[in-house]
Amino acid sequence: MGFDEMETLTIAILAGLGFLAAYHTYGRWLSRRLFKLDPKALVPSVELNDDRDYVPTDRSIVFGHHFTSIAGTGPIVGPALAIMWGWVPALLWVLLGSVFIGAVHDLGSLVVSLRNRGMTVGEIAGRVLNPRVRLLFLVTLLFALWIVLAIFGWVIASVFTMFPQSVLPVFLQIPIAVWIGLTVHRRGRRLLWPSLAALGMMYLTVWLGAACPGMSWEGGRLGIGIRNLNTVLAAWPLWLWVAILLAYCFAASVLPVWVLLQPRDYINSLQLISSLGLVVVGLAVAGLWGGHAADAAGARVPLAIVAPAWNLHPTNAPPILPFLFVTIACGAISGFHCLVSSGTSSKQLKCETDAQFVGYGSMLLEGFLAVLVILAVCAGIGLGWPAKFGNATGAELWTQVYGDWSTVTGGAAIGAFVVGAGNFLEALGINHGMATAMMGVLVASFAGTTLDTATRLQRYVVQELSGALSGRRDSPATGGPRPGWANPLTWLQHPYGATLFAVGTAFLLALLPKPGDPWTWETIGTGGLILWPLFGATNQLLAGLAFMVITFWLWRRNISPRITTVPMMLMLCTPAWAMIHDARRWWGQEQYLLAGVAVLVLILEGWMILEACWLWSKVKGVLEDSLPALVGPRRGGNPAGETGS
Repeated sequence: MGFDEMETLTIAILAGLGFLAAYHTYGRWLSRRLFKLDPKALVPSVELNDDRDYVPTDRSIVFGHHFTSIAGTGPIVGPALAIMWGWVPALLWVLLGSVFIGAVHDLGSLVVSLRNRGMTVGEIAGRVLNPRVRLLFLVTLLFALWIVLAIFGWVIASVFTMFPQSVLPVFLQIPIAVWIGLTVHRRGRRLLWPSLAALGMMYLTVWLGAACPGMSWEGGRLGIGIRNLNTVLAAWPLWLWVAILLAYCFAASVLPVWVLLQPRDYINSLQLISSLGLVVVGLAVAGLWGGHAADAAGARVPLAIVAPAWNLHPTNAPPILPFLFVTIACGAISGFHCLVSSGTSSKQLKCETDAQFVGYGSMLLEGFLAVLVILAVCAGIGLGWPAKFGNATGAELWTQVYGDWSTVTGGAAIGAFVVGAGNFLEALGINHGMATAMMGVLVASFAGTTLDTATRLQRYVVQELSGALSGRRDSPATGGPRPGWANPLTWLQHPYGATLFAVGTAFLLALLPKPGDPWTWETIGTGGLILWPLFGATNQLLAGLAFMVITFWLWRRNISPRITTVPMMLMLCTPAWAMIHDARRWWGQEQYLLAGVAVLVLILEGWMILEACWLWSKVKGVLEDSLPALVGPRRGGNPAGETGS
């Protein structure tokens, strides 16, 4: 067996070992030396325990929530698309970006939030910089999350259409999650056995969704009934799926975090990580002995990388610089992660030292997922895609799939990953229908956990922004409600009002048809695509702004910010470069809405950077003001007036 057959497996093994080494060296140094995590520090989940948003939680559950929330479809779509510039640049950006930039960003955002009573990074910007930056940051967050909520309903609906087997398992996860939440949180049972039971039930739902492959009744009444149900559900119009998904997100956002959001993310992480483990095993089998039999003689197809190592000028693709750094976000670095770190995870950690495991560790696992995606679409897909491309295999098949950038964007990139990873599973002897169902559920579940977490994050942002605009500080972190204020924005500071605003505005955007389509029942529901082209650069810009907050937090404490300054500059400059390039193109194409919003985002970025430059020399070694005293008794047992760390 030559090196070509072993190349894919070698890359996977070296990447996994590299991530483990980074966690135990660089990650440990950041935790112990730079941020000085303290196992005895008072954390927000204990100080502000309300059994709703602030809930002390075992680190494995928080890890599951955090990982599934930050991953979404980003580390799938981005690498599966960016590989058109070659698998080498995509792989290098994932490996180096996740270790030295993305994981530092996630860990830093989490630590800074832990030290500020679980505030979001936008709120913290007002403390370490100034209130104007806070307002500008919150507006940027509101815009970015608005697009996420509008588009991810469409993404999940599209996955359901491509892979109807995933519909039933995704929705059956909800009662399983509620059962886990009640069992572990309320009844105080140990996590092991409920976790194993939930994992078994979830794979059972995948098997049911695939119409019970391998059983005698697969072609009988039960199997036909399930397939018919899947077909009917997958044929529902997009706007209806978006409405159903956003209604679910409303419930997940206002319910206590331990009831649905947290346990669903946790059990999803069990299924997703175990599925990725099977993909790795399948990759090893395919690398050593070849993929599943594809010809009449039953010979196994050799696994080899069929994508080009470098391809700097793909058909209809933008330039590799700066767009590689924008296309691959999740998996290398993503601004959305700072919202999860500071919005939900910081309110659940029960020990400060768990931040390395949750913040740094989750990002490395996402980086490894991105590596597997790259290998699935540069090698796994070469084993065949008979449903769409007949008997084509190898480089011929890859060229048919990736011949033109414009035909790969969107659902085609997701389909390439599902097929490529499914081929790895089939190398283990797993039924084709079951393999496809497992990967379809993986993608839909990732998107679903991002969607419900983003709704909760948007609720926090709406509450904070309405408080900033009205002069109120009603969050638990800033001292609790202050009576005597009355203004039109008061209703937005209540969890139900803020969540209704979040899902309502997202649904209104989604109801629009995408550009160029008429108003019909078939086209509405795709409105998120109108502003989606802005999200890549805006999302990466958030990462640069989060690095700015972390850098100022260190600078005020006389801690050298060299570790964060270079990534900050990279993630402020490359998204701006990409947005300027896109704005010029959109203006030339008379897409004035996109061009105008891009210019507005660039103005907001420039304003925040100027504010930061003006403050830089003035705040070194100057700690920000202490947090206001807490109002009223706390479940965590802290007396009123204690300000925390």
